[in-house]
Amino acid sequence: MNMVKNKILASILACGLAMMAVACGGNKKTEEAKDEKLSYTPQVNEVTVMKLERTDFARQLLSNGKLVAGKKSALQFRTTGKIAAINVRNGEYVSAGSVIATVDRPDLKLSHESSRLSLQKAELDLYDFLVGQGYPAGDTTSVPADMLAMAKMKSGYSAAKNDLARSSYEIEGAILRAPFVGRVAGIKQKPFDQAPSDVFCTIVDDSMLEVDFSVMESEYSFLSLGLPVKVRPFADETKEYSGKVTAINPLVDEKGQISVTAQVRNDGSLIDGMNVRVIVERMIPGQLVVPRSAVVIRDNLDVLFTCTDDGKAHWTYVTILYSNGESYVVEANKDRNAELNEGDQVIVSGNLNLADNSDVLVKR
Repeated sequence: MNMVKNKILASILACGLAMMAVACGGNKKTEEAKDEKLSYTPQVNEVTVMKLERTDFARQLLSNGKLVAGKKSALQFRTTGKIAAINVRNGEYVSAGSVIATVDRPDLKLSHESSRLSLQKAELDLYDFLVGQGYPAGDTTSVPADMLAMAKMKSGYSAAKNDLARSSYEIEGAILRAPFVGRVAGIKQKPFDQAPSDVFCTIVDDSMLEVDFSVMESEYSFLSLGLPVKVRPFADETKEYSGKVTAINPLVDEKGQISVTAQVRNDGSLIDGMNVRVIVERMIPGQLVVPRSAVVIRDNLDVLFTCTDDGKAHWTYVTILYSNGESYVVEANKDRNAELNEGDQVIVSGNLNLADNSDVLVKR
């Protein structure tokens, strides 16, 4: 019996010691936690700032357009037949008057030669008639105009001259010449093919390109002739070309848009028909301009943070007046009784997670 009591007492004693150990360990952890809380330091947000100043702002209108060569002419033969020669290739530059291609028409050549000989004979007959009328041979300067006209008609000279002109016109119809300096485009035939009855090729002068685009009628007052534009090809928007507005159509279409034309100088990398983004710019002086990164959303409203000398960030409700690809024009939100002044230190980065009165450290 005593042995049983001793075992029970031993078990109770062991449990008590274990509970004391657990209690002591818990107190130790509590003390460690308190120490950790005592050593906590608030997070400081690193930010960059800019001094708010009034400056010129490039207000922009964005649109899409298509490039069109400043001069373009579709060429076609005025006669039929097999192509005798093609002297150029697509993309090749040609000068004004250069022969692009010819059609083989020996019958036209024979007719032209016959007309030339007929004119020579008629000219001899004309001089014979005038000599018979008592005028010097080979000299028509002393012949009265009415007499000379009658002599040309009777000798057949006038008719022969008209025949030669018509024959020359037909010969030229078998020859394609470049009407101006430009590049050749659209040739599909080869020598000895039948000449097409429609366009054989196109001459494109793309040294200057035009771009047609549209803006909303509400932006009409923004536009003016000579206004600078920037053009960026969709194929490579890293490239940018400068131009200016050359025409504004004073009519509003059924979509409430106005057609505008701008001219852009080509450095050789733009081509007719290319799709581009058009940016029209007008400078507005004396605006409070901040980078787009400076404005964030709080309470579903536009906010920017200013930094004070005590290292605190304070948010200010703002209204965005204008925007472009890089910046905003802002003013204090009057409905929120906000204040925004020149000289304020505006936080432009590190502001995404800021709250009002957050601690900040300005990067130097």
